[in-house]
Amino acid sequence: MVVTDLKLCDGGALRHDVKAKVKPKILVVDDEPEAVELVEFNLKQAGYAVSTAVDGAEALKKARSQPPDLIVLDVMLPEMDGFEICKTLRLEPVTARVPVIMLTAKAAEIDRVLGLELGADDYLTKPFSPRELLLRIKKILSRGQNGEKPNDQMRFGDLLIDLPRHVASWKGKPIELTATEFKLLVVLAQRAGRVQSRDHLLRDVWEYDSLIDTRTVDTHMRRLREKLGLAAKHLDTVRGVGYRFVE
Repeated sequence: MVVTDLKLCDGGALRHDVKAKVKPKILVVDDEPEAVELVEFNLKQAGYAVSTAVDGAEALKKARSQPPDLIVLDVMLPEMDGFEICKTLRLEPVTARVPVIMLTAKAAEIDRVLGLELGADDYLTKPFSPRELLLRIKKILSRGQNGEKPNDQMRFGDLLIDLPRHVASWKGKPIELTATEFKLLVVLAQRAGRVQSRDHLLRDVWEYDSLIDTRTVDTHMRRLREKLGLAAKHLDTVRGVGYRFVE
């Protein structure tokens, strides 16, 4: 889609200013040149604007100065690893809500869970398929672009969920949630009173066709509860089954 603006030139003539559609910005953080080249090529082919960083200091500098729409973050980096970078990103207001996909050569469950605990939205284990990475990126970015109606709001006592603005608040105070955490809260709230299994949440929030480790759901639920504080009273665990939103 291309947007044109009509403006007056010197002498009163009209000219067209053409503004191309802004491409989503992806920051790729990896110290392996071959990996960066592979990811960067595939992202650009898919229509994304790409910037790169080879270490934690450069990654944080770029993320702070021009927050990207998403960060692809390798775990094994010099000086500051991906876990520490992710933790730092989540603690700073300007980058707290930027989605993060972690790339890790560590296949152990504890490493995957640690990345999610620290605030990553998703992870892929190396070696990975560029096609799968693109699919994960597309799904995460789409979580913040749903077409809800402007008046789509849900209120549960002091908890307000504003769908068009993608903001949750408690007693008028905004709660900083990532796109994944917000969608998880919305899915549960829209089905208030009904138990949602981990498998259903993986399908409806993460949009996975084939189910993966359900610890992904548990880890995000734990983070969501921590951020909601007193509002977490609305989230109920149904032992052995899944989770339920209670009004």
